[in-house]
Amino acid sequence: MVLQALVDHKGRFTNINVGWPGKVHDARVFRNSGLFRRLQEGIYFPDQKITVGDVEMPIVILGDPAYPLMPWLMKPYTGALDSEKELFNYRLSKCRMVVECAFARLKGHWRSLLTRSDLSETNIPIVIAACCVLHNLCESKGETFMAGWEVEA
Repeated sequence: MVLQALVDHKGRFTNINVGWPGKVHDARVFRNSGLFRRLQEGIYFPDQKITVGDVEMPIVILGDPAYPLMPWLMKPYTGALDSEKELFNYRLSKCRMVVECAFARLKGHWRSLLTRSDLSETNIPIVIAACCVLHNLCESKGETFMAGWEVEA
């Protein structure tokens, strides 16, 4: 089952879309989401801008190559790249590490997300969404994730 999520700079899930079968392409899931619709209509980040140095910039989301290039979505360059495009891809990848780490912590905390579930198809999205909510609570409380738990006897 696909979990598609928008992650903020602190590693919290700000929007999730869960329930599509795992064989469905990420771009199709995204184009059929409420998030995509709100971004297209300009109501997700209405006229919000940030200032970097002395340059005012619109807020954008970062995606991997599977996603469509949109005015509000940055994705890496593909194909033969010159040094400027390679540098852009490197910097974009560094920024996207927040997303990758958030998913790693989610799966690390709730290991049941890594295996096949015996739950009904209607309950699986509810469990995944609950894990995302719990993840956000852990993140907001600053709970650190420890990959190898050790218990002293």
